[in-house]
Amino acid sequence: MIKAYILVQTEVGASADVTRAVRQLPGVLSAEDVAGPYDVIVVVESPTVQALGREVIARVQAVPRITRTTTCTVVEF
Repeated sequence: MIKAYILVQTEVGASADVTRAVRQLPGVLSAEDVAGPYDVIVVVESPTVQALGREVIARVQAVPRITRTTTCTVVEF
């Protein structure tokens, strides 16, 4: 399985709503409100890199009131 952390910035005051919406998406393991330069951190997992981008990350990015995302894919050595 391919795992990634998605760092999410939201519109002002929208982090709780975004977190609730993202938690319902397939492939999302967890979503938490955080303090700092990002508003929400989402942990996602998918069987392939292609599926991760096409099916999971794209769904997260489509959630209303998200203004920006940064995806950090976990690499194993």
